[in-house]
Amino acid sequence: MSVLLPISPPSRPDAGYRGLPVFALGFRPFYLLAAAFGALAVPAWVALYLGWWQPAAQPWMGTMAWHAHEMVFGFAAAVVVGFLFTAGKAWTGLQTPQGPWLAALAGTWLAARILMWAGPAWAAIAVDAVFLPLCSFSFYRLLRRAKNKRNMGLAIAMGVLGALSLAFDLAVASGHLGLAFQMADAATGLVVVFVTVIGGRVIPMFTTNGVPGTRIRRVEMVERAVIALTLLAIVAHASMLSPLATTLLALGAAAAHGIRLAGWDPLRTWRKPIVAILHFAYAFLPIGFLLIAGAAQGWVDRSTALHALTVGVIGCAIVAMITRTALGHTGRRLETGHLEHLAYACIVLSALVRVALPIWLPALKAQAVAGAGALWVAAFLLYLVKYTPYLLRVRIDGKDG
Repeated sequence: MSVLLPISPPSRPDAGYRGLPVFALGFRPFYLLAAAFGALAVPAWVALYLGWWQPAAQPWMGTMAWHAHEMVFGFAAAVVVGFLFTAGKAWTGLQTPQGPWLAALAGTWLAARILMWAGPAWAAIAVDAVFLPLCSFSFYRLLRRAKNKRNMGLAIAMGVLGALSLAFDLAVASGHLGLAFQMADAATGLVVVFVTVIGGRVIPMFTTNGVPGTRIRRVEMVERAVIALTLLAIVAHASMLSPLATTLLALGAAAAHGIRLAGWDPLRTWRKPIVAILHFAYAFLPIGFLLIAGAAQGWVDRSTALHALTVGVIGCAIVAMITRTALGHTGRRLETGHLEHLAYACIVLSALVRVALPIWLPALKAQAVAGAGALWVAAFLLYLVKYTPYLLRVRIDGKDG
């Protein structure tokens, strides 16, 4: 079986869905909600962190914990769910959640985000605890019906992400903040593994399709080891294993990702931004693991290393995929314009500012946080300006999706 799996096969004629277009397929509500949340939550966090804003009502779990929780279990999780519900239809040929059930899942996600800020804590934990398990079970049932064992691990990973979210919430509620942040680190790592798996499937395919003449070279030993090395390095980092073990595992993961990326001919993609942004996202994997190794040795701040993964890998991958899949699944050509290119530039610069500036000039960390936050917001606002109409309206080719 090929290691490459399509996420946008030829669409079938309309299968009979007559509800609101925004609930026709998973990417529509979840990409829209995630982009809007990303554009709101980050400036709120920056303003709180820098003391620019001190609202009377602040997150019940504290601002630092709220930021850590919401960016991975709220923002990133929404995109993961939207992507899997969309790709799952292509992988299985079966209908993923749509209509009232999809609306209920999106409403649950939105309610959890509101309650995570406003409380009460018990209601926030209860609502947040059901979202990812429901999504995981829906995706699992789909794969089981299709006898699609290849992707069953993704359904399990979604369930594990839900378990980590609940563990985070309960740890905060019981006063164990250190444990909560370990759960957030582990969840970040799980999303990074998701990027590793899906990126390894689709980036070579998108590169060869989008950039004629590209040669994809794979090192089989690296392909067999990269996921395990990534998992082990993340576990070592999140559990604060011995500095030597964490350093060695992180260096191994960095080397594996670097070799893998080099085989995808990234330098040939610069004329095709919709492809190049995927390579930029993946490039932050070796960078991030090198910084994790440095953090284990005390040479780099742990927060800086973490943000190479969150803003660099996850942020760039999300902007790349929510543009690409939204174009394909609304019946449009996979061609990007000035707004997308500016959004790509903003998200890459956001990662570089957040990661590089505090390393080179530690005294300017506050300015780095503010600058990176502004660039992040710009990227998602640009997305919303162009793609909100696409996500709210029917496909332009009249087909299902």
